[in-house]
Amino acid sequence: MDNHIFGIHPLLEALHEGKIPEKILIQKGLTGNNFQKLFRLIRERKLPYQMVPVEKLNRITRKNHQGIIAQISLITYTPLEMVISSIYEKGETPLLVILDRVTDVRNLGAIARTAECAGAHALILPEKASAPVNADAIKTSAGALSRMAVCREREILESIAFLKESGIQIVACSEKGAKPVFETKLNGPLAIIMGSEDKGVSGACLTMSDEVVAIPQKGRTSSLNVSVAAGVVLFEVIRQREYNKITKT
Repeated sequence: MDNHIFGIHPLLEALHEGKIPEKILIQKGLTGNNFQKLFRLIRERKLPYQMVPVEKLNRITRKNHQGIIAQISLITYTPLEMVISSIYEKGETPLLVILDRVTDVRNLGAIARTAECAGAHALILPEKASAPVNADAIKTSAGALSRMAVCREREILESIAFLKESGIQIVACSEKGAKPVFETKLNGPLAIIMGSEDKGVSGACLTMSDEVVAIPQKGRTSSLNVSVAAGVVLFEVIRQREYNKITKT
């Protein structure tokens, strides 16, 4: 429970210290001046919260939670601008992975593990509709989430726009892609978008992408698991960058 904060005042202090909660649970019907002060701050910062019955809070802890339980990330997030600046200063070619509404912690962990193995510089996660970076995610990642940069962005579309302005190609992986990933040039500055487990990459992200690619499949199963798909695309990037075997440009 080390990554949980219980109570109104402790959470206010954490927010003023710059800590960003993964999720905030608020007891339904909670009132009072201190709560209103906290709730205004939560809404101003567009932090993810959920109104729940008190029984749910009581199942999490027997401490005096005052109707508030927040889950704080176990890692320190890195600003996206700092990541991009650092990559270019080192003279390296950016490789980033954007997760669009991936909500399963094990998929998050598995993608992080694969991305770190493939030499990706960072994962980019939205503040809302994203799996929390909790103990299960870190364990599934084999510690990769603690070793690589993770950016938690308020507006994912603004982040994509910033990456494009920074000279980075945006490639979305989707069943809707008309172009096979193996016939797409991936050896330049690159950010790969992987979509949610059930709905894939959102329409808004697809629209902002420079390329929408698909992974060719032979079997009758409708799609690959998102973590497996991420591995296919990431190691195609390695193949092109390291072995220069692009079949088409």
